Amino acid sequence: MARMFGTDGVRGIANEELTPLLAMQLGQAGAYVLTKENEHKPTIMVGCDTRISGDMLANALMAGACSVGANCIYVGVIPTPAVAYLTKKYKVDAGVVISASHNPVEFNGIKFFDGNGYKLPDAMEDEIEALIRNNMPGIKFPIGPGVGKIKYRTDAREEYINHAMRAVNVDLTGLKIVVDCAEGASFYTSVECLKELGGSVVAIHNNPDGTNINANCGSTHMEELQARVVYEKANVGLAFDGDADRLLAVDENGKIVDGDQIMAIVGNFMKSKGTLKKDTIVATVMSNLGFFLMAEKNGITMEKTKVGDRYVLERMKEIGASLGGEQSGHIIFLDENTTGDGLLSALHLLQVMVETGKPLSELAQIMEVLPQALVNAKVANHKKEKYMEYPEIADAIQKLEEKFAGEGRVLIRPSGTEPLVRVMIEGKDQQVIQEEAQRLASLIQDIMF
Repeated sequence: MARMFGTDGVRGIANEELTPLLAMQLGQAGAYVLTKENEHKPTIMVGCDTRISGDMLANALMAGACSVGANCIYVGVIPTPAVAYLTKKYKVDAGVVISASHNPVEFNGIKFFDGNGYKLPDAMEDEIEALIRNNMPGIKFPIGPGVGKIKYRTDAREEYINHAMRAVNVDLTGLKIVVDCAEGASFYTSVECLKELGGSVVAIHNNPDGTNINANCGSTHMEELQARVVYEKANVGLAFDGDADRLLAVDENGKIVDGDQIMAIVGNFMKSKGTLKKDTIVATVMSNLGFFLMAEKNGITMEKTKVGDRYVLERMKEIGASLGGEQSGHIIFLDENTTGDGLLSALHLLQVMVETGKPLSELAQIMEVLPQALVNAKVANHKKEKYMEYPEIADAIQKLEEKFAGEGRVLIRPSGTEPLVRVMIEGKDQQVIQEEAQRLASLIQDIMF
């Protein structure tokens, strides 16, 4: 039986795989596991992104939490990092975000934070899952005054904006910024924050209607933002995803600046200011080889983890690092928040532009991005971890590894959140690696789908 939790909570098609019943059960089991050590009546903060199924699932989850005696604070549409920050700030017992991040509208997800704003360890997720699969053994369902209640707050997003501005106090006067909000949770927070700091803001895809989240916009569809930055003669473009925990940028010439490049730019700036703890950045195996070469040249230590911002965070906490993240734009500034934060990432990048006076295109030259091809193979979700069990696939991977040994690398991994196996090849010739990645992905899909 496949594990219920992926790398970023429980995900699935809303009302088909992720049903209101499952959301209620996650509310019951999650509230119990996260608060069972408490003597007091526990409180859980709940927020969501803009997708239409958010209200349905949030209310079902809160009903479940209330049924085991927990109170809930519902903060409505708000970025994932805001829930992480506010959970810790208000000293509530746990936080929950209803979001499927960068995925299309039909998907949704449920992810938990503990009372300190951190994503849950695997063992705690397994405990929640076991309770659900075994019909909630040992959980008491109170009656009368023991039942929980829901409180609604509308001021939470302002608290988050104020935190971001305190964390990175930068004057954006004179900067023209195009912001793509992905019709998602940042439609208010990112635009208002950048305006309050003095930026001249052109906002696109900031009119969510519940059905248009991530639809040909945001950090997974950058084409419109690239064109708009050039058309507006803007200094920079910023692209968020649906729940605003990731950021990608566009320079003044319309060229994409990815998460690796943003970390390289900001990391070197932090090192010069003495704020890059241990002169170390934590990244994943998917980061571009050019990032690691840049670090070596500039006296920065790189720590490498498996894919998933939760694993980046775990390593950062272990070694006391202040900066880490992924090429996809999940960037963690651990001194300021406990999870990937698109708004903080944007402010840090803009701060480097303001304080150095350099355009983003020049700053991005700090690292050479080596050619990289990433192709997704669609597979049955329950099979995606088993690709090496197919001899024809294992043989093809081995031959590719031999071909690129010494001048590139081959990385195959199942997606943590989608029914995909990702094929990534890095090498010197973009056409060659693209053809090889496509060939291997097609083979995997033909055999496993």
